[in-house]
Amino acid sequence: MRIQNTIEAKLQEALKPSFLSVINESDGHNVPAGSESHFKVTLVCSDFEGQMLIKRHRQVNAVLKQELDGQIHALALHTYSPDEWAAQGGQTPASPACRGGDK
Repeated sequence: MRIQNTIEAKLQEALKPSFLSVINESDGHNVPAGSESHFKVTLVCSDFEGQMLIKRHRQVNAVLKQELDGQIHALALHTYSPDEWAAQGGQTPASPACRGGDK
């Protein structure tokens, strides 16, 4: 199973998000073609209501511990409650350009 599919399946099962987007951004980094090492996750979950950002990120990191200990080099997390997501206009911020080397 691809790492992206694993991330999606684990987060769906553990957190039951109302919205989930997992984007492999590895191609924008100095890694071999076809790599799965850099991901951007946008997750909207009612359980995040009233939670501090660090607690949300810790929850996601705990679910993906095995992947973070191995294959994933970078994980950009955008975590929202449903109200925050609506206020955000359903848009995720753009990722910054890689600063770790030219492709």
